[in-house]
Amino acid sequence: MKILEKLGIKPNNISFYETAFSHSSYANEQAIESYERLEFLGDAVLELLMSDYLYNKSHEAEGEMTKLRSHYVCETALYEFSTRLGLNEYLKLGKGEIESGGKYRKAIVADIFESFLGAIYLDLGIEHCKKFFDKHMVPIIEDGLITSFEDYKSLLQESVQTDKKSLEYVVTRETGPAHDKEFTIEVVIDGIVYGKGIAHSKKAAEQAAAKAALEKAQKGRL
Repeated sequence: MKILEKLGIKPNNISFYETAFSHSSYANEQAIESYERLEFLGDAVLELLMSDYLYNKSHEAEGEMTKLRSHYVCETALYEFSTRLGLNEYLKLGKGEIESGGKYRKAIVADIFESFLGAIYLDLGIEHCKKFFDKHMVPIIEDGLITSFEDYKSLLQESVQTDKKSLEYVVTRETGPAHDKEFTIEVVIDGIVYGKGIAHSKKAAEQAAAKAALEKAQKGRL
């Protein structure tokens, strides 16, 4: 796999990486495992590595580090990391997803960054994940290339914490086939719905719902 050579990764088990690029639409057609379980694992690995980086590279307080971490692990940031490394060029998609431009769909491209990291973790361990992070992610972060997005969830969380209100995101609807689901999520503050978001990933729908709630707040309704 050329991407592994390009990124300086010498695999022990290539099957982990093949799975990491297998979208559910392709996996269903081929009767194999998709990247979803690896994505779950990679999400946790990424959060640990990002937390370690921020703790050692800055002297910010906990709240500010939490905000920065949210910026660098949100869907838009992961999409940027993934495309800059060229991971999306190795995506394996079902016929319908190929025709609908899945190779460039933000949610999918963001997902494979996490699944790829999960594959490195299972194959080579946490130290190699850290080497990958330091070599390929830190330069992007420190060059200021991941800046063109807003983390509405963190901004809303800060606003709610000030007033000590409860906040939760509730999936109210889930439609579409496995390879092209659409999620409707409502943000609920103290039992009242303040915003709704619709997107092809839960993360993006949550961000849209948070944005809607913040817009309502600006109008004095929160």
